[in-house]
Amino acid sequence: MVNEYEIKKQICDIGKRIYNRNMVAANDGNISVKISDNEFLCTPTGVSKGFMTPEFICKVDSKGDVIQANPGFKPSSEIKMHMRVYEKRPDVGSVVHAHPIYATSFAIAGIPLTQPIMPEAVIALGCVPIAEYGTPSTNEIPDRLEKYLPYFDAVLLENHGALTWSTDLNAAYMKMESVEFYAQLLYQSKVLGGPKEFDEKNIEKLYAIRRKFGMAGKHPASLCLNKDKKNCHNCSACADDYKQFPGYQYDFVGKESSEAVGTDAELIAKITKQVIEQLGK
Repeated sequence: MVNEYEIKKQICDIGKRIYNRNMVAANDGNISVKISDNEFLCTPTGVSKGFMTPEFICKVDSKGDVIQANPGFKPSSEIKMHMRVYEKRPDVGSVVHAHPIYATSFAIAGIPLTQPIMPEAVIALGCVPIAEYGTPSTNEIPDRLEKYLPYFDAVLLENHGALTWSTDLNAAYMKMESVEFYAQLLYQSKVLGGPKEFDEKNIEKLYAIRRKFGMAGKHPASLCLNKDKKNCHNCSACADDYKQFPGYQYDFVGKESSEAVGTDAELIAKITKQVIEQLGK
């Protein structure tokens, strides 16, 4: 069994990775690892994730209260959303939060990552919905995140960033890399005229590959948010309750609008059109 000091070193290493890959700026982002049912190691608040050493890392209980922290350090103010993931997903061993540029751009534009454009993303990642905006460091984010936890292993946080979780720290970090790579490919393919998506037959083949290998985590291959669909990709279920109030939508630049949009598919088409128009300027 890996001891706590080694896990702290691993957290620092992942912190350097997300910082060096421009997934965070300044003191952004946070990382946690579950070490027992009531003990978790996490990054401190107000510290750059690219320059941490093991003594920076804090230990908290399942409520996010401090068990141990060296003088001058206290747990991330966003530990609440990590604790909600662990509470609702006992299979999870680590959570990573970052602000990767492309994925966060989709979160700001209000566009979930649901288009099936490459095998690796369909098999390993599934769909990435958008959890509605919540004020950082409050219970608003975990409350709005909770409904997605039974179905997904990654979410975009509206106007905020991305959150990923998995069985261990390396897997949770790799999922963050996958989210950002998927977002970048989707963005750049739109510049070239729009991505060519897999049809339902090919999506089901990819789902079958995932089931064959018995991959851990939640995924539409085994559990889809929309039970009436053969597959989760492009069925718009990820955005069905994204805005809970009738006629309340965001335009491309993020301003509130009372203009009602008929269906989720129409909304996505409208936003995509605006994205392409903006790119052409």
